[in-house]
Amino acid sequence: MDRLVILFTMKGCPHCENLKEKLNEQNLEFFERDIHEHEDEYNLFSEITENEYVPAFMIIENSETNPKSYYFAPGNGFESLEEGVEIIKNKMLL
Repeated sequence: MDRLVILFTMKGCPHCENLKEKLNEQNLEFFERDIHEHEDEYNLFSEITENEYVPAFMIIENSETNPKSYYFAPGNGFESLEEGVEIIKNKMLL
């Protein structure tokens, strides 16, 4: 089963930069989406999570029989950047 990590970030956000650095240090692949360049995607994500904070991410499991998406935002799925990295690492290693 393939899994994709979509990371929502914003230019000038130090927390976003820190999370990207931590993911890169762990060699965890992700696809970055700037919330201003991909506003429609982020608005839908924000509506689902009821949260507009970044960095935020979703993990998409690409399974032909049962595709699933998991949504994580600060205070709504993870509390610290380290916890966010662990969530991504654990989901990617399943």
